[in-house]
Amino acid sequence: MLPSTELRSIAMATILDKILTVKAKEVATARRHRDLSSIRRDAEAAMQDSAMRTRDFVGAIRKKINVGSSAVIAEIKKASPSKGVIREPFLPAEIAESYQQGGAACLSVLTDKHFFQGSPAYLQAARTVCNLPVLRKDFIIDIYQVYEARVMMADAILLIAAALEPARMRDLNALALELGMAVIVEVHNHHELNTGITLNTTLIGINNRNLHNFDVSLNTTLNLLGMIPEDRIVVTESGILSRQDVQCMRTANVHTFLVGEAFMRSPVPGDALAQLFEMPR
Repeated sequence: MLPSTELRSIAMATILDKILTVKAKEVATARRHRDLSSIRRDAEAAMQDSAMRTRDFVGAIRKKINVGSSAVIAEIKKASPSKGVIREPFLPAEIAESYQQGGAACLSVLTDKHFFQGSPAYLQAARTVCNLPVLRKDFIIDIYQVYEARVMMADAILLIAAALEPARMRDLNALALELGMAVIVEVHNHHELNTGITLNTTLIGINNRNLHNFDVSLNTTLNLLGMIPEDRIVVTESGILSRQDVQCMRTANVHTFLVGEAFMRSPVPGDALAQLFEMPR
């Protein structure tokens, strides 16, 4: 019988493979419903429409850091594959307003439907009621999704190194920047970081959740810091649960955080954010 850690590793690999397989099918279906040239035209038109201008995602983060504050990318997430529904009722616009009042720098909104019960409509609803830049949180594997993100008025996208070949990741990153969106390149280990730092992007996300055994350790971020050029902004993700965790990161000169699930379980997400990060109210 395999040790429990190996069993969990197999389970995670299976989940990630399943997600990427489903995502590829979703993209193929979307392309049949609406071809690439059509979605590209709308994305390019959005760039010329002042009402659809992107918000400065990186600038919003820098603004917080420059005044000595934590820059929090606050996540709006209804459910996860492992824990099911996290928040019910789920009102993205109300959550977005609460986050803005709580001092968030930016928002992250899950748009994956199959595994996270997300929706592009949630991103649009959240963005409409506040002035915060918004990240489309999804499994981006195809240029179609990058154009799609621009059309749904995302200000940034996430590229997960574990899910992409380096050449594909570079192409997706370049297209996002061309369309006026920021990119967070998410890495989990030294190998992925070696690729991530070759991309022309400011934001390097480090996920403290080990994709092989489910463990969460802030040491994942701490151990990778020495490899990251000084001109990049590190975004630490997962495992930030206490003020001690926040202080640990800030002492290491990491001031940008992507946090969601802990806030989603709070009656008032923005209050939970303000309390955890000691934001002025």
